[in-house]
Amino acid sequence: MTVDETPVRIGLFGLLGSGNSGNDGSLEAVLDQLRARRPGAVVDAMCGGPETVATRYGIPATRLNWYRGEYRTASRVGSIAAKGLGKLVDVVRTAAWVRRHDAVIVPGTGVLETTLPLRPWGFPYSLFLLCAMGRLFGTRVALVSVGAGPIGNRPTRVLTRWSTRLAAYRSYRDAASREAMRAMGVDTARDEVYADLVFALPAPAANESAGMPGPVCVGVMDFHGNNDERDRAEEIHRRYLDGTTRFVRALVEEGRPVRLLTGDELDRPVAAAIVDAVGSPLVTVAEAASLADLMKETACADSVVATRYHNIVCALKVGTPTLALSYSTKSDVLMAEMGMAAYCHPAREADADRLLEQFRELERNAATLRQILVERNLAVARRVEQQFTDLAAVLLPASGPHHALREAP
Repeated sequence: MTVDETPVRIGLFGLLGSGNSGNDGSLEAVLDQLRARRPGAVVDAMCGGPETVATRYGIPATRLNWYRGEYRTASRVGSIAAKGLGKLVDVVRTAAWVRRHDAVIVPGTGVLETTLPLRPWGFPYSLFLLCAMGRLFGTRVALVSVGAGPIGNRPTRVLTRWSTRLAAYRSYRDAASREAMRAMGVDTARDEVYADLVFALPAPAANESAGMPGPVCVGVMDFHGNNDERDRAEEIHRRYLDGTTRFVRALVEEGRPVRLLTGDELDRPVAAAIVDAVGSPLVTVAEAASLADLMKETACADSVVATRYHNIVCALKVGTPTLALSYSTKSDVLMAEMGMAAYCHPAREADADRLLEQFRELERNAATLRQILVERNLAVARRVEQQFTDLAAVLLPASGPHHALREAP
């Protein structure tokens, strides 16, 4: 076999297969494109849930961290020592994995933000190792349609800034993400803005029961504020849970069936708590294991009220009028882009009465909003398709020497 005939080797990297449907949906979107554009490519993953990724997506996968308790709080001497040792072992493991590839793709998700609690020596450290090893070995690392935001914690900010600088390719899912990295000292002049990768996934078939009354889907979240709000985490969570529960109860009192959605395994106790508190057979919990399942649920709904970012994406993609219980700028930006800016409510200040007012306005304007979403989805679909075309031109040239992928930027 000649050099030019050697299959291109592509790695996928991130907190994939770890129970978050949004992360896995981004992985699925990239895999679909790779299989369509470069069917001969050898693809594997370094990720949080290798068993899930290998089983569900049919690619070899290795664990992101050597120490299996990486994302548990270390309190005993033994676990602290093991976690510290794991950081050193991960340098060697990441280096060995990166150098086997021509390119590594970080598929979407909010890898450059701290809208949820995050320790610098967790994923930010792992991402830095990836980008540093990519630069060292000439493996092109691509941050593809990623989310970013202001970062208050200095170690996390430093690691994130250097990770982004060392990456060979960067693109963002919205303009606010690019601006956040520019404000952090990254030269973003050649970085493009496209759309969230999940918009590339196929939408479900039209609801066969169209015209029949549907449920209200309420997407819930194990929400405790962001990385800089740890001291108020429990207060924020109680307020969010109380406001959401009161809202669901008000819908049930009007005879409306409510379908609770989750987007991460961590959200299930929140859904269970609402079911117990409301105590009505009109409230059920969807067993949605993927974004495809979530899209089917939201496609059958009259309307959606959701917190997790990718629950909102799913609802908007299928054209269902949506009210966002927003916990970060990314949700506000997405809603505005899709013509739904008037239907955002702060998750930290969940007020059931105000939420009900916005919800009723949403339903009154449902027909107009559905038409707006059809038009906006067409525009978003064009942008995300352009993302994959541009990415292929950079990382997956149709011809030319195989080593071209390994040149340093």
